Amino acid sequence: MPMATSMDKEVIREAYEDVRSNLTDTEWAIFKFDSTEIICAAKGIGFEEFQQQFSDSERAFGYIRIQMGDEMSKRSKFLFVTWIGPEVGVMQRAKMSTDKSIIKEIISNFAAELQIELDSEMDISYFKDVLNRAGGANYGTGIREI
Repeated sequence: MPMATSMDKEVIREAYEDVRSNLTDTEWAIFKFDSTEIICAAKGIGFEEFQQQFSDSERAFGYIRIQMGDEMSKRSKFLFVTWIGPEVGVMQRAKMSTDKSIIKEIISNFAAELQIELDSEMDISYFKDVLNRAGGANYGTGIREI
């Protein structure tokens, strides 16, 4: 019988708040599985490094801050990512919905949520498009064409 998934809530909360803070440079955190426990596996800066944290044979969650807006209005938006690699088995895939509900007890503030299963979907343009569609004003260039 499989054991229930657990997590160290304080460690997860600390990583979550680090990404949300304007006082640190941390832009993302990755949460992976160590047996039946969700752990904070990495934190960092830069989308390229974020992309490299996910392998084909694992399940993971990512929380990332992305700078949005234009020259008139800059703002941080947050995205919650569920990663299920293409080599992950059926039982582990099925378990992701309950595991996601556990981590979302802490990671609760984000503009959009994505489930990603292919490396090709791990794309900054795609992420920004999803965040733009999630809401908020898009002011343009500040130059009005007549």
